[in-house]
Amino acid sequence: MVIVTRIRREVLTLPAAELGPDNPLPALRPLDEVHRIDGRERTDLPADMARQLGHEPLRSLLPARVRDGYGRTRAPRALDALVIENDRLRATVLPGLGGRIVSLVHLPTGRELLYRNPVFQPADFALNGAWYSGGIEWNIGATGHTTLSCEPLHAARVPAPDGGEMLRLWEWERLRDLPFQVDLWLPEGSGFLYAGVRIRNPHERPAPVYWWSNIAVPEDRRVLVPAEEAWHFGYERRLSRVPVPSYDGIDRTYPLNSRYAADYFYEVPDGRRRWIAALDADGHGLVQTSTDVLRGRKLFVWGSGPGGRRWQQWLTAPGTGGYCEIQAGLARTQLEHVPLPAQSEVSWLEAYGPLDTPSTGEWTDVVGAAEQRLAAVLPRARVDEAYAAWKPYADTEPGTALAAGSGWGALEVLRTGLELPGTPFPESTLGAAQEPWRQLLRTGVLPEPRPGRPPGPTPVSPPWRDLLETAPATAHTEYHLGVAQWHAGDRAQAVRSWERALRRAPEPWPPLRCLAVADQEAGHHERAAERYADAFRDLCRDGHDDDGTRTAAVAALGRETLEALLRVRRTAQARSVWERLPAAVRLRGRFRLLLAELLLAEGRRAEARAVFDAGFEVADLREGAEDVGRLWNRLTDEPLPARYDFRMRPDTG
Repeated sequence: MVIVTRIRREVLTLPAAELGPDNPLPALRPLDEVHRIDGRERTDLPADMARQLGHEPLRSLLPARVRDGYGRTRAPRALDALVIENDRLRATVLPGLGGRIVSLVHLPTGRELLYRNPVFQPADFALNGAWYSGGIEWNIGATGHTTLSCEPLHAARVPAPDGGEMLRLWEWERLRDLPFQVDLWLPEGSGFLYAGVRIRNPHERPAPVYWWSNIAVPEDRRVLVPAEEAWHFGYERRLSRVPVPSYDGIDRTYPLNSRYAADYFYEVPDGRRRWIAALDADGHGLVQTSTDVLRGRKLFVWGSGPGGRRWQQWLTAPGTGGYCEIQAGLARTQLEHVPLPAQSEVSWLEAYGPLDTPSTGEWTDVVGAAEQRLAAVLPRARVDEAYAAWKPYADTEPGTALAAGSGWGALEVLRTGLELPGTPFPESTLGAAQEPWRQLLRTGVLPEPRPGRPPGPTPVSPPWRDLLETAPATAHTEYHLGVAQWHAGDRAQAVRSWERALRRAPEPWPPLRCLAVADQEAGHHERAAERYADAFRDLCRDGHDDDGTRTAAVAALGRETLEALLRVRRTAQARSVWERLPAAVRLRGRFRLLLAELLLAEGRRAEARAVFDAGFEVADLREGAEDVGRLWNRLTDEPLPARYDFRMRPDTG
């Protein structure tokens, strides 16, 4: 048999914004995450859903770093891509940006089956900030877009069940400390791309697991799914059961029929085949199906209102069509975490390909016809058989390396001695971020950082915390110990560790900033503002910055300090902080917004309004955030200008 499937390298050149440096301040609090509801809303939910909604939510983003160093200036940039192709489909993958499938082309017709973003523009949608739209993304970790959205994954060639090759992607997900893999392959002559996914819990404790495969498709589609009901979740953060396809007299399976952004989590009946499709008016489009473990199906719409339209423009290039997302996940909704027992794994198979079937007509008839067509081109039994054939290959050791991910998995393997067949994390992948922790493992001593540089990231799992507790108690060690204790929920001990670090630190600003956050969380906002001001003053002493890291720290700490001072109306101190910021930082959109707030606090309303009139773009505006609109409403009764209108819920429309 001649195997025609090919895996090859390619360079994809796009107008792209630079990611910039990570925020060097430890992420002691989550960014505002929209995928949560008030506890009072859980009383009428199914028992398993209610239980999983409250199962181990994130208390912080640790050990991940916030990625907010990007801007909105785009220039042609070469992105390393991997292409897997047979005579029916061509999939293009970006291993350096979360392993996303950015394109899936049906070769006989030339149709692009996905929404392919013509630009790379990071925006503040991931749990830790930077995220970009388009294609198929793999979301693991916690409710929201993964912290790996813009991170590199390991990639390699691996033997496929049919004798050909698979493209394996894998990494160590650090929020939950779990290794995972995605195996992509195209059997000879197949019109469907297979994705075998496995998440392992190698630890001696249960772990909360989250997975959603998000598929961006053009929004001028009808979304078909075998369901008569859905759970509707909007930016009002309420979860309610609604009928499918229509409620309030509107057919919501057409994305543009909804005015506001919303999620529809479909109730696919037990025993029914799991699938979801997005088809154009002529009945052409994409279908995704899977083995039954991947139970959830979802539609996300931006809506036809001005806020949704503005976000669409924000995430792509002017003049391009909008998109919606069809999704598949481990739970009913995207608000849940599923327990994974100790030393166990969960795995499934997904299939992506073209579907041609009528999209218009009465719901039951259209869904039934689509289900029959799917059964004809990809029988349910064939998906189950492909999964069974793949499972023995999931442990196959990778062959030719095609891309390298982070060294964090290698550090965990070095610490634990774990054997993870199929997903090696060799010591050769350790880098500068892991080096201090490798030395701590070998010597029991955490080495001191280079003078003038912000502290590096902190591993925070219990074994690392134990190592820090037994290491010599230097200021640097006490600082990291406090971060690990904070992550564990032991805030009193964290504060004591940071206070000890403060007494010994040659540069006091890192523990001072942590103590300021602790003060804010405890409601001591005046003391927090004072500590922030002291920390910023210390950081701004002369320091060498050879790679932009210190400037990133000045920007990050400056923003937090300004916000803390303005909160307690210390406008004179806030003005002093503003004047010490580097000129290039003050020009950023986030800081133009802060300037307008400062001017308003100083009583200089006309000058604050002039900042808006001059125009600015807050590159890291958070999904669902209303910062810009709220400040505008404090300035004037005039309607919010379209360029600043990112509102996503009806009670602010």
